[in-house]
Parts: sequence; structure tokens; C-alpha cells
Amino acid sequence: MLSLQTPIRAAVVSGTVASLATSAILAVLARSEGRGALQPTNATSHWVHGPRAGRQRSADLSHTGVGFLTHHLSALFWALPFHLWLARRPDRTAGEIARDAALTAALAAVVDYGVVPRRVTPGWEHALSKSSIAIAYLALAAGLAAGALAVRGRDDHWSFAR
Repeated sequence: MLSLQTPIRAAVVSGTVASLATSAILAVLARSEGRGALQPTNATSHWVHGPRAGRQRSADLSHTGVGFLTHHLSALFWALPFHLWLARRPDRTAGEIARDAALTAALAAVVDYGVVPRRVTPGWEHALSKSSIAIAYLALAAGLAAGALAVRGRDDHWSFAR
């Protein structure tokens, strides 16, 4: 029987890697579009501040803190079903892990921008172009895969190295 402890612990690592990778890419993409590096993170606080959160260029707890925490919790959320899926068959190759991470990120994009109400989207549409948002989801996939590979144990089980 599958213990939930291992996938949850792995999801914390993988979700954190994905959150940091996505945040870094969002900052680079924002700068490439002539916006402030923190605007996409600040935009994620739109569930509190409305669309104007995406215009906030500087760091503050109300926008940047809430935005980053919201984004980080979202990455952790998506990492959990990803790791539960991986735990069902722990002998996946690195390529299969990358594929499954990409599928998870694609599902996240569909849910985030096609299912949930606008008020609870990531908010990146208030600060970035659609192509940059798509790239951010690729970073999410890369972060999930990198985190999953980092926690895979020596015997190819999903656990922390022994």
C-alpha cells in the first residue's frame, strides 16, 4: 500500500523547486517585456488587490509577499498529484518523469486559465503576454521534474536519499 508520507515530502521539495524556477523565469520574462521583474509575482496577489496588482513594480509584503506565498502554495498543490502519480510506478526514466511533469504543468495551465474563476487565476495575465505565460508553465514543468529527480532515492523509489 502506498504511504502518503513519501509523496507529500517529495512534493514539498519538487513544489519548492518549481515555485522558485517559475518565479525566476517570470522575473526574466517581465524584464524582457519592459516590465518590472516583480510585476508577475505582484500580479498573483490580484485575488486580494484586483487587476491593479499587476501594475505594482516594487516589492512590498501586501503584493509581493502575498503573491509569492500564493504562487508557492499553488506549486506545492500541483506537485502533490504529480508525486502521487509517480509513486504508482516508481521505475520511471528521467524522460518519463519530464513527460509527466509537462503533463502536470499543462493540466495546471488548463485549470488555471480555463476552469477556475478569473479571481483565482495566477494573475500573470495582468503583467505578461500569453507567450510568456506559456513559458512560465514550461518552467513549472522543469521545476517539477528537477525536484522529482532530486528526491528519487538510489534504489529508484520515491524517497529522500538514504
